[in-house]
Amino acid sequence: MGRETSDDAGVYRLTEETALVQTIDFITPVVNDPYDFGRIAAANALSDVYAMGGRPLTAMNIVCFPVKKMDKKILGEILRGGLEKVHEAGAVLVGGHSVEDPEIKFGLSVTGLVHPQKVLANSRAQVGDALILTKPLGTGILATAIKAGLVSDEAEREAIEVMATLNKTAAEAMSAYTVHACTDITGFGLLGHALEMAVGSKVSITLDVKKVPLLTEVLHNLQMGLVPAGSYANRNFCAHQVRQIQTIDPALLDLLSDAQTSGGLLISLPESESQKLVQDLRNRGVSSAAVVGHVTGTGKGTIDLI
Repeated sequence: MGRETSDDAGVYRLTEETALVQTIDFITPVVNDPYDFGRIAAANALSDVYAMGGRPLTAMNIVCFPVKKMDKKILGEILRGGLEKVHEAGAVLVGGHSVEDPEIKFGLSVTGLVHPQKVLANSRAQVGDALILTKPLGTGILATAIKAGLVSDEAEREAIEVMATLNKTAAEAMSAYTVHACTDITGFGLLGHALEMAVGSKVSITLDVKKVPLLTEVLHNLQMGLVPAGSYANRNFCAHQVRQIQTIDPALLDLLSDAQTSGGLLISLPESESQKLVQDLRNRGVSSAAVVGHVTGTGKGTIDLI
C-alpha cells in the first residue's frame, strides 16, 4: 500500500507473516506548553500506525527549532514529551534529524509492524457497517481559542489530554472485532476523512450530527467565530459530495470540518458488533467512543448528514 491510496501510512510486506507500516508527521505548536506540544505531536504521528492495524516499533525525531533565538530548554521539554509518548507506545527512539528554523516544528517518522492479512485500510467499508468515533471533535477550534486565551483552564486541560492520548487502547480493542475499515481523524476533519472512506470504499455514509462527541466549550467558541481557516477549506472541499438530509446548523458544519490534531479513530465494522465494541472501548477508558453513523449504500462516495 502506497501513494495510490489515501491511507494513513504505507505498508511493505517483508514475509508472509510480517509487514512494515511506515509514516511521518510533524506539526507546528498547537498549545503553549512545550512539553505538552511534544506529547501531542508524537501521539499525532504514532496514530497513523494504529489506524492501519499495526503497532509502533521504532521512531525518529523530526525537529525544526530557532536555536539561536530561543532557550534550548524549550527544545528539551518538547523532546521529553515526545519521548514519553514513544515509550508509552512500546516503541524505541532510534535517532532523528534537526534543522535550524525560525518556526518550531516537531514530529516523528514511525515504523511499525502488522500481519499482512490484518492490515486495515480506509477503503473497505461495507454496506450495513456502523461507524464508531473514539475521540471528541473540536481540537482545531480550541487550539485557536487557547492561543487567544479564551478558554477555561479545565477546557484547555481536557483538549490537551485528548490530543496527547494515544490511539493505542482503541486499536487494541478493535483488533478483537471484524473491522472492515479504519482511519484517524486529523487535518481533513471528520467530514474529510469520512469522505475519503466513502470514496475509497465506493459507498454512501450517513453521519448523525447529534451523536458526534464534542469537547467542552467548543460550541461556545464556535459561536464566537473562532474557526481556523483550514476548517473552511475542508468544508468547501467536501461540499459537492455532502448532503443535508435535515437542516444542520452552519456552526456544526464548521465543527465537522474542523481540522483535528491527534484525533480519534473512525472505525467501520458490522452493526451487530458495534455496541459491544463501544462498551469495550468505554470499559478500557475510551469514554467518548460512540456510534456516529452508518454505511447506508453503494455509490461513488457521498455523505448524508442527519
